[in-house]
Amino acid sequence: MTDSEIQPAILDMGRRARAASYALVKLSSDQKNAILHAMADELVARQDTILAANALDLSRAQKNGLSKAMIDRLTLDPKRLLAVADAVREVATLPDPVGELLSEWTRPNGLHIRKVRVPIGVIGIIFESRPNVTTDAASLCFKTGNATILRGGSEAIDSNRALAAALQAGGERAGLPADSIQLIPFTDRASVEHMARMDQYLDLIIPRGGKGLIEKVVATARMPVIKHYDGVCHVYVHADADQQMAADIIVNSKCQKPGVCNALETILVHRDIAASFYPLVGKRLAEAKVEVRGDDAALQHLGVPAKAATEEDWSTEYLDLILSAKTVSGLDESISHINRHGSHHTDSIITKDRAAAERFQHEVDSAVVLHNASTRFNDGGEFGFGAEIGISTDKLHARGPMGLSELCSYKYLVDGSGQTRG
Repeated sequence: MTDSEIQPAILDMGRRARAASYALVKLSSDQKNAILHAMADELVARQDTILAANALDLSRAQKNGLSKAMIDRLTLDPKRLLAVADAVREVATLPDPVGELLSEWTRPNGLHIRKVRVPIGVIGIIFESRPNVTTDAASLCFKTGNATILRGGSEAIDSNRALAAALQAGGERAGLPADSIQLIPFTDRASVEHMARMDQYLDLIIPRGGKGLIEKVVATARMPVIKHYDGVCHVYVHADADQQMAADIIVNSKCQKPGVCNALETILVHRDIAASFYPLVGKRLAEAKVEVRGDDAALQHLGVPAKAATEEDWSTEYLDLILSAKTVSGLDESISHINRHGSHHTDSIITKDRAAAERFQHEVDSAVVLHNASTRFNDGGEFGFGAEIGISTDKLHARGPMGLSELCSYKYLVDGSGQTRG
């Protein structure tokens, strides 16, 4: 499509989404939950259509030489599609935050003031690769009474179209207002720019994807942006760590699903345990076929083939079976390294020393800081939020896993009895 065709198409979607947002606020929690169940049912009913569309995306991805990790993120199969539908159903079971009373008080003049949660309005979500983001984002935004405009990447365009069609068809049969969930059906890059400038209709825009995409949205957007930046995640193995526990956590954090933002990218090892810990974890990583890029001490003690790390490695999100390893002198150096090279996403300390853990958790400037646990637990589902819209690396309005409450704003309801201001 030409730019002259894209702009009016995007504006028309925005206009229709704004109208839908006014209809959504009229739905009760029971009505929204019934619609979510209908959406999930339609996803299952359209399994063959959705998987056939996904096969087209996978064929393109293989021809274009996408990495194994990226192809895994893109892949749907019957089991994964059922999980996608179950995630929509789980959103229906979660408490509806809309209308929640946050606080209330009465002023000396008799005015009664209530602060209550309300929908944000219209949310634009731009994402790459993972088709399940379509259903997660749509269901969470809908549950909170927000209209949604989704713009997926070219890698998953056929899957996204099929998923969005299922959500819309199933939802509308159960009372979903028209245009509540819209997917931009083309992948021209100009659509991102036009979305970001559509502040007359979009109240918030959330980019999920590579650094280039996010920086483009931030530079262009006329409305608030919540960024879901790189996951350069760390595990620091303290001198007082249970070394077997540390090895287990490192392998899980790196290998359980290496192509996601909360996967481990760098380990920091206290120099006092380098000679004992590196051989232990090196063997485990070699068995898992992880390529290690280490500093001099790591290369000396790992006991398995490894590459010398470069300065660039300390700030790299590999999204693959690659891990950098650095030896540090203690808490000060580990905290300084993470705050300099990390992405303020997820970091963990392994130690039996509670005081050291508390200092690490207090001073590391990341959205989620763990003690004796895998970085993979930074996840809306694992936090009990149900499906998540993503993991924010911002500090304002939302930080960390974004669940239902993070998709709400608030307003003040003020009741009087004829008061006037003197």
